[in-house]
Amino acid sequence: MTDLNEVEILLVEDNPNDVELTLRALKNNKLTNRIHVVRDGAEALDFLFSRGAYSGRNATSLPKVVLLDLKLPKVDGLEVLKQIKQDPRTHVLPVVVLTSSAQSPDIDRAYDAGANSYLVKPVAFESLLGLVRTLGLYWIATNEGPVIVETAP
Repeated sequence: MTDLNEVEILLVEDNPNDVELTLRALKNNKLTNRIHVVRDGAEALDFLFSRGAYSGRNATSLPKVVLLDLKLPKVDGLEVLKQIKQDPRTHVLPVVVLTSSAQSPDIDRAYDAGANSYLVKPVAFESLLGLVRTLGLYWIATNEGPVIVETAP
């Protein structure tokens, strides 16, 4: 089981098929074994801000990157992104939108809300493997992330 204080990737995805394919692609690329999956926007915010079911989690231990779908139940991905970027505890956290929408308004809104990257999920698994390999090599293996320090909410 993943230690919730040592998560490298937070995958925020409600579609079970997309979760399975993304996890398989990450595993095939040997990028990480510290992945936590949440299935709606409210759960993502609870995880990141150590609330609700995650109230015992150390709030200063954030993932290296959040992979965020836009179309989510309870709280949509755009609102999750806005809350992450507006909170001083998480505003520097890298958020990669990984979604099926290639529509310009969605892309524009995501970047306006603070997305660090916007990727459209490919339909073919081989294409997804390549995308996840590139994404993982950059955000997990190469990118130097900021040091998160605890601040009052």
